[in-house]
Amino acid sequence: MGYRLFIDDLRDSVDPTWTIARSSAEAIALLLQDGCPEEISFDHDLGGEDTAMAVAKRLIDLDLDAKGAFIPPTFRFWVHSANPVGAANLQALLDRYLGLRGASADRA
Repeated sequence: MGYRLFIDDLRDSVDPTWTIARSSAEAIALLLQDGCPEEISFDHDLGGEDTAMAVAKRLIDLDLDAKGAFIPPTFRFWVHSANPVGAANLQALLDRYLGLRGASADRA
């Protein structure tokens, strides 16, 4: 069984079994070390100029590099950010990519 990743610079997950990353660099290091988690809960703003968009983009790049084999078909994500614009951007990026990936898998 895989892990679940909670990305937030301040808050803790309500479930202590989630792995917490406090920065985009920490989250990306976990992706590279442990692979894609089963679930990710994203905060957008991670302090200073750091945002979770870097994590979402890296996640997509890793999946593209693996020809769609990095992100499992059962992968789920949530955006728990208090930044409505940042949250909408994260949601849209991942929804768009996962939707396109699903559509291309259906055609294959």
